[in-house]
Amino acid sequence: MMTKQTIESKNTDPRARMIALYLPQYHPIPENDGWWGRGFTEWTNAAKARPLFRGHYQPHIPADLGYYDLRLPETRLAQATMAGDYGIEAFCYYHYWFAGHRLLERPFNEVLVSGVPDFPFCLCWANQTWTGIWHGEPKRVLIEQNYPGMEDHRCHFETLLPAFLDRRYLKVDGKPLFMVNCSVDLPDSLRVLDFWRDLASKAGLPGLFLVAEHWNPDWDPKSYGYDAVVTIGLWTWRYIWATWRQPIKKIKEKALKLRGRPRVYEYGKIIDHLVPEKKPGIESYPCVIPNWDNTPRSGSNGLVLHGSTPELFRLHLRQALDRMCDVLREHRIVFVKSWNEWAEGNHLEPDQRFGHRYLEVLRDELMKP
Repeated sequence: MMTKQTIESKNTDPRARMIALYLPQYHPIPENDGWWGRGFTEWTNAAKARPLFRGHYQPHIPADLGYYDLRLPETRLAQATMAGDYGIEAFCYYHYWFAGHRLLERPFNEVLVSGVPDFPFCLCWANQTWTGIWHGEPKRVLIEQNYPGMEDHRCHFETLLPAFLDRRYLKVDGKPLFMVNCSVDLPDSLRVLDFWRDLASKAGLPGLFLVAEHWNPDWDPKSYGYDAVVTIGLWTWRYIWATWRQPIKKIKEKALKLRGRPRVYEYGKIIDHLVPEKKPGIESYPCVIPNWDNTPRSGSNGLVLHGSTPELFRLHLRQALDRMCDVLREHRIVFVKSWNEWAEGNHLEPDQRFGHRYLEVLRDELMKP
């Protein structure tokens, strides 16, 4: 039987509030069984990955925690203990809501109900339509994200409320932080988010602190009803490449496709573009990525940031921390994508090549005076 164990960051005064995005797709569900075959989890793709070009680092094989199952409370406790040991303040669990239909909710539900691990958390609504795009079937819709109206938004809020009221829930200015992944896809967001804030107030909360994810560092979240924005620099960089260098991109991608290779870019050459500059009047948070390689999901259609190392990640992380150094402590937030997205090659959890070195870099930089 699991007992409560309070897990806190070992950093007494970290340079930022480090929040790690957390993927729950490490247990089978009926929907994935039907779409991809019985027993499918994120490990299905991660474990079968193979190198697609010389020097390509695949597969990523987990070290300390192995090929775990998130139905096990011991696994969830071990993850939180490790995260706290290296200075991560909270996990941000991906949350899936499709007009009342939920997916992959079991791990977080069990964390919420059991009280274990006693480690801070928040939620990110991953409000995308699920398709077969990563498997070369972009027109195959698995489950569509739609927004049937205000009654659905009420039901959604009521489903989230027990988490918002939990003492472990991460707060900014006393308000639960909630992120929306595809922020501009939420119709009539000003009205919807004001409605949620009103419901939060009626439930005894001081409000909600709503964070949008958006690729454009010039995008103003307040005009859509959000308090702040997190910019994942990888998406910004891909957009710049696509719009400014389209002719080069087409030629290069055609050549790579003829050789059956994914798009490959050097991690060390693009990290200077992954942390956008702050914009006056916009509260924005950087998001660091230790690596990116989604070829386990999409094969030669994937994108690889080649050659990531812990020391290059250190340079990337320093840029993000330096950008936030003059921000008030409560709002000095940095996201990391991700704690455990193994089939996209971006994970802080130890693998057999680098062990704990990415985590050690994270702790070292967070603890610097």
